Amino acid sequence: MATVNAYLTFDGNCEEAFNFYRAVFGGDFPMVGKFGDMPPQEGMSEMSDDVKNRIMHITLPISSETVLMGSDTIPGTNDHQIGNNISLSIDTDSKEEADRIFNGLSAGGKVTMAPAETFWGAYFGMWKDQFGIDWMINYDDPSKVRTS
Repeated sequence: MATVNAYLTFDGNCEEAFNFYRAVFGGDFPMVGKFGDMPPQEGMSEMSDDVKNRIMHITLPISSETVLMGSDTIPGTNDHQIGNNISLSIDTDSKEEADRIFNGLSAGGKVTMAPAETFWGAYFGMWKDQFGIDWMINYDDPSKVRTS
Protein backbone atom coordinates (compact mmCIF):
# COMPACT_ATOMS: atom_id res chain seq x y z
CA MET A 1 0.00 0.00 0.00
CA ALA A 2 1.31 3.45 -0.91
CA THR A 3 1.93 6.16 1.67
CA VAL A 4 2.03 9.91 0.99
CA ASN A 5 4.37 12.34 2.78
CA ALA A 6 5.27 16.03 2.43
CA TYR A 7 8.53 16.93 0.64
CA LEU A 8 9.76 20.47 1.31
CA THR A 9 12.25 22.35 -0.86
CA PHE A 10 14.49 25.17 0.38
CA ASP A 11 16.92 27.65 -1.12
CA GLY A 12 19.96 26.88 1.01
CA ASN A 13 18.46 26.69 4.50
CA CYS A 14 17.07 23.14 4.53
CA GLU A 15 19.43 22.00 7.28
CA GLU A 16 18.44 24.94 9.49
CA ALA A 17 14.74 24.30 8.87
CA PHE A 18 15.02 20.57 9.62
CA ASN A 19 16.95 21.21 12.83
CA PHE A 20 14.03 23.46 13.83
CA TYR A 21 11.47 20.78 12.91
CA ARG A 22 13.47 18.17 14.85
CA ALA A 23 13.44 20.47 17.90
CA VAL A 24 9.64 20.53 17.69
CA PHE A 25 8.87 16.90 16.70
CA GLY A 26 11.89 15.18 18.25
CA GLY A 27 13.59 12.17 16.70
CA ASP A 28 16.63 11.69 14.53
CA PHE A 29 17.52 12.05 10.85
CA PRO A 30 17.91 8.52 9.42
CA MET A 31 19.02 10.04 6.11
CA VAL A 32 21.05 13.17 5.45
CA GLY A 33 22.73 13.50 2.08
CA LYS A 34 24.49 16.56 0.72
CA PHE A 35 25.03 17.45 -2.92
CA GLY A 36 28.77 16.98 -2.35
CA ASP A 37 28.05 13.29 -1.60
CA MET A 38 26.69 12.69 -5.12
CA PRO A 39 28.82 10.89 -7.69
CA PRO A 40 29.85 13.13 -10.62
CA GLN A 41 26.95 13.79 -13.03
CA GLU A 42 27.46 14.01 -16.77
CA GLY A 43 26.99 17.56 -18.04
CA MET A 44 27.13 19.07 -14.55
CA SER A 45 29.91 21.55 -13.81
CA GLU A 46 32.06 21.49 -10.68
CA MET A 47 30.04 22.46 -7.61
CA SER A 48 30.99 25.34 -5.36
CA ASP A 49 31.53 24.62 -1.66
CA ASP A 50 28.17 26.31 -0.96
CA VAL A 51 26.37 23.88 -3.27
CA LYS A 52 28.32 20.85 -1.98
CA ASN A 53 27.14 21.68 1.56
CA ARG A 54 23.49 22.05 0.61
CA ILE A 55 21.09 19.23 1.51
CA MET A 56 20.32 16.85 -1.36
CA HIS A 57 17.90 14.79 0.79
CA ILE A 58 16.95 14.62 4.45
CA THR A 59 14.26 12.67 6.29
CA LEU A 60 12.65 13.16 9.71
CA PRO A 61 10.06 10.60 10.86
CA ILE A 62 7.37 12.48 12.78
CA SER A 63 5.05 9.53 13.48
CA SER A 64 4.95 5.79 12.83
CA GLU A 65 3.48 6.47 9.37
CA THR A 66 4.58 10.00 8.45
CA VAL A 67 7.98 11.23 7.33
CA LEU A 68 8.87 14.85 6.65
CA MET A 69 11.38 15.03 3.80
CA GLY A 70 13.31 17.88 2.24
CA SER A 71 16.15 19.22 0.16
CA ASP A 72 17.79 22.42 -1.00
CA THR A 73 17.80 23.58 -4.59
CA ILE A 74 20.95 24.06 -6.63
CA PRO A 75 21.18 27.78 -7.51
CA GLY A 76 20.13 28.44 -11.09
CA THR A 77 18.47 25.05 -11.67
CA ASN A 78 15.06 25.55 -10.09
CA ASP A 79 12.37 28.20 -9.99
CA HIS A 80 12.23 28.11 -6.19
CA GLN A 81 9.47 30.28 -4.74
CA ILE A 82 7.35 30.15 -1.65
CA GLY A 83 4.25 28.26 -2.79
CA ASN A 84 5.98 25.88 -5.19
CA ASN A 85 8.35 24.53 -2.58
CA ILE A 86 6.28 21.53 -1.50
CA SER A 87 5.60 18.23 -3.26
CA LEU A 88 3.66 15.15 -2.31
CA SER A 89 5.94 12.13 -2.14
CA ILE A 90 4.48 8.66 -2.60
CA ASP A 91 6.35 5.64 -1.24
CA THR A 92 5.29 2.30 -2.71
CA ASP A 93 5.78 -1.37 -1.86
CA SER A 94 6.96 -2.34 -5.35
CA LYS A 95 8.39 -0.97 -8.58
CA GLU A 96 5.21 -2.10 -10.37
CA GLU A 97 3.02 -0.09 -7.98
CA ALA A 98 5.30 2.93 -8.50
CA ASP A 99 4.91 2.64 -12.28
CA ARG A 100 1.13 2.23 -12.05
CA ILE A 101 0.70 5.31 -9.86
CA PHE A 102 3.21 7.35 -11.87
CA ASN A 103 1.50 6.50 -15.17
CA GLY A 104 -1.92 7.35 -13.76
CA LEU A 105 -1.10 10.61 -12.01
CA SER A 106 1.29 11.98 -14.65
CA ALA A 107 -1.25 11.56 -17.49
CA GLY A 108 -1.87 15.01 -18.93
CA GLY A 109 0.85 16.52 -16.75
CA LYS A 110 4.55 17.28 -17.20
CA VAL A 111 7.18 14.68 -16.30
CA THR A 112 10.30 16.30 -14.83
CA MET A 113 12.12 13.01 -14.11
CA ALA A 114 10.85 9.68 -15.42
CA PRO A 115 11.08 6.88 -12.84
CA ALA A 116 14.54 5.33 -12.87
CA GLU A 117 17.05 3.60 -10.63
CA THR A 118 19.11 6.11 -8.63
CA PHE A 119 22.61 6.08 -7.20
CA TRP A 120 21.13 5.92 -3.67
CA GLY A 121 19.33 2.68 -4.46
CA ALA A 122 15.74 3.85 -4.96
CA TYR A 123 13.48 3.77 -8.00
CA PHE A 124 12.41 7.42 -8.18
CA GLY A 125 10.56 9.89 -10.43
CA MET A 126 8.97 13.38 -10.37
CA TRP A 127 6.19 15.19 -12.23
CA LYS A 128 3.65 18.00 -12.12
CA ASP A 129 0.11 16.70 -12.63
CA GLN A 130 -2.47 18.22 -14.94
CA PHE A 131 -3.71 20.38 -12.04
CA GLY A 132 -0.28 21.88 -11.25
CA ILE A 133 0.48 19.72 -8.19
CA ASP A 134 4.09 18.50 -7.82
CA TRP A 135 4.52 14.79 -7.07
CA MET A 136 7.37 12.34 -6.43
CA ILE A 137 7.27 8.55 -6.56
CA ASN A 138 9.71 6.36 -4.68
CA TYR A 139 10.27 2.64 -4.23
CA ASP A 140 13.07 1.63 -1.86
CA ASP A 141 14.29 -1.80 -2.91
CA PRO A 142 15.50 -3.26 0.42
CA SER A 143 18.44 -4.93 -1.32
CA LYS A 144 19.72 -1.63 -2.81
CA VAL A 145 18.93 1.22 -0.43
CA ARG A 146 21.81 3.21 0.99
CA THR A 147 21.46 3.67 4.75
CA SER A 148 23.75 6.63 5.40
